Amino acid sequence: MRRLPPLHALRAFEAAARHRHFARAAAELNVTATAVSHQVRQLEEILGVPLFHRYPRPIRLTPEGAALFPVLREGFDAVAAAIAGIAPGAEDRPLRCSVTMAFASRWLLPRLPRLRAETGAALDLEADDRPADLGRGAAADLAIRHAARPAPELESLWLFADRLVPVCAPDLLAAEGEVRTARDLCRWPLIRYRWKMPDRAAPDWERWFAAAGEDDAAFGITQSFSEEIHALDAALAGQGAVLASECLVAGDLAAGRLVQLPGPALPGAAFWAVLRPDHPRRAEIARIVAWMAAEGGNGGDEEPACEGSAGG
Repeated sequence: MRRLPPLHALRAFEAAARHRHFARAAAELNVTATAVSHQVRQLEEILGVPLFHRYPRPIRLTPEGAALFPVLREGFDAVAAAIAGIAPGAEDRPLRCSVTMAFASRWLLPRLPRLRAETGAALDLEADDRPADLGRGAAADLAIRHAARPAPELESLWLFADRLVPVCAPDLLAAEGEVRTARDLCRWPLIRYRWKMPDRAAPDWERWFAAAGEDDAAFGITQSFSEEIHALDAALAGQGAVLASECLVAGDLAAGRLVQLPGPALPGAAFWAVLRPDHPRRAEIARIVAWMAAEGGNGGDEEPACEGSAGG
């Protein structure tokens, strides 16, 4: 007979270890953060060892917690996959795809009818700029994220590379006059948005002016946004120039709704498709990913070598 700690304590620890956050684990489990903390404490008392370093924050796994976490994660994932495989209609429901709001609006939605027609896939889109939860019982089967490096615990398939380019609406260019050099943009209204990843790929005007050889350029930011999609909408409305993902504004550039301004293109983070490696519908997801990669110009090329790890 197996002697195991209470299931609720194991679930609480696994969720807290996966999120590295008690409150986020509580939201997933539909309990309070206090309940998660108590359940983890109960498990630690049963095992006789601490599983987390709670201070300084954020919480970190102890060696004992790091040894237990992957065993529980894989076990819960295997149970979830088995249940999904035998549940009536599991193969018929739309695949839940988590995408950022900007990717949904500027890249995926215009292509969605062709994706359905050419792959036969039905997608239930979840637009959210926060990191996607792809673990057991997760809200998404697949996530598309802009990231410098893929998450190490998930399967990450490279879709296409990206660059950051300065763009504006044609009406703004006509009003502000011709741009001959990067320094000409110092007098322009400039837009920025909050980058969710603390890495070198951030769309930063300081980086752009430095890459243009104008390290001492004196410029001003007219408007800042928390979300990328709102910054792009403001640029389309003629409110300023923005450093934008070349992949996301390609359609607007081709249609003449935006124009690319002279100056350097900064290397951006790549787009990745992220999923659980043991997903029961992996073959169907792989067809969708291959279509997206071909549509984005990858055409089946192998993903670039990557080092380290980071979520998207």
